[in-house]
Amino acid sequence: MPHIVRHTLSALLIVFLASPLAALAEGQASDTDSPTEPQGQLPLQALRNFADVFNQIRLSYVEEVDDKTLLENAIRGMLSGLDPHSDYLDASSFEDLQNHTTGEFGGLGIEVGMENGFIKVITPIDDTPAERAGIQTGDLIIQIDNKPIKGLNLQESVTLMRGPAGSKIVLTILRNGVSAPFEVQLKRDVITVASVRSEVLEPGYGYIRISQFQSRTGEDLKKELAKLKAGAKDLNGLVLDLRNNPGGLLQASVQVVDEFINEGMIVYTQGRLPNAYSRFMANAQKPADETPMVVLINGGSASASEIVAGALQDHRRAVIMGTRSFGKGSVQTVLPLSEESAIKLTTARYFTPSGRSIQAQGIEPDIIVERARVEALTGSGMEITEADLAGHLGRGDGNGEESTSVSRKAEKSKRENLAANDNQLYEALNLLKGLKIMSMPKTALLNTDTVTQ
Repeated sequence: MPHIVRHTLSALLIVFLASPLAALAEGQASDTDSPTEPQGQLPLQALRNFADVFNQIRLSYVEEVDDKTLLENAIRGMLSGLDPHSDYLDASSFEDLQNHTTGEFGGLGIEVGMENGFIKVITPIDDTPAERAGIQTGDLIIQIDNKPIKGLNLQESVTLMRGPAGSKIVLTILRNGVSAPFEVQLKRDVITVASVRSEVLEPGYGYIRISQFQSRTGEDLKKELAKLKAGAKDLNGLVLDLRNNPGGLLQASVQVVDEFINEGMIVYTQGRLPNAYSRFMANAQKPADETPMVVLINGGSASASEIVAGALQDHRRAVIMGTRSFGKGSVQTVLPLSEESAIKLTTARYFTPSGRSIQAQGIEPDIIVERARVEALTGSGMEITEADLAGHLGRGDGNGEESTSVSRKAEKSKRENLAANDNQLYEALNLLKGLKIMSMPKTALLNTDTVTQ
């Protein structure tokens, strides 16, 4: 056994000395057991401990484990101990990452991370099994098909949630405010994410939803914005909805911001290495869209979503409304190890144009609006006004009579539905209307020529 230990330690030292880190420290390492190693010097005692543990597992673990698996697990453990986003990518994981950024992948449609050994939901993706089943941001998944996931790493847990389209899965959920865990049954599906969609909220007011940032998001945004403008005489206001958007490609977020500002910085990154410092600037040659805008964010808005919200906030280009964002302000770089594996390593932090760090603090909205259920106090629809009375006088303003009572009630019903179903969007629309009113020329609001003297 001692011979095997020495042999294993020797082999491991050769591996470490062949690494770039060891190359930097070559000639500096000494065979000492000093408790405090100088910066850049390999901790030889720690390497001996690693070799001893490695060998004990090989010889004494209840089941035989091959060396390749042990070393891959060691790499995973080394990365997962850094932060929640650094990870080891085997061939399957790397393929999933590529599919995720192009917009089509299999599973439940849920963005997750790790918290205290459980899976934490960052956000369910729009129009997916997870979203339709009522999975919410902040939910903790504690069991998958009645199997506890405590002790599994993120990749192992995600693998359990994958499966053929149409197959069923049961998640046990722990939710804040709910006294006991509960089960949710879902049916797996092929997830195809529409990155950008738009609709008209009211005449003159548009809505654009970005569900995540993919390679085509910038171009899709331009198309949807052009569609809104083509369908309206004047686009008086725009709501950009980034709620529950888990992020995605950095370049896509830069393209989105560039659509709305003419010049200046969008975001910059800083890390330990010189190439970790990057600056992303707006294209001054391209005219920006100047439609008044409200951006909606919440605790499920992360990474690229926070870059967009932070940049538009710093440039005073939009009013940010909702609740504080997730606070994922770090850059992950995929570094290939071979044709079949890579590591995803956190290499830098994001900063907004004014120098604010997004990491672990998020973007604070200009106007905080919590998600709430809104119910009108007078919702019976039985209110009587002068226009409803038989024989009422005409308007007398030269505009003629029209069915004001019917149209007014229809508009009221639409407003109440929006307020009840999405109060944050309702408040964003009201704010845009207020901005429009305050920007109107005074003569448009008060026509003195018609005032009777």
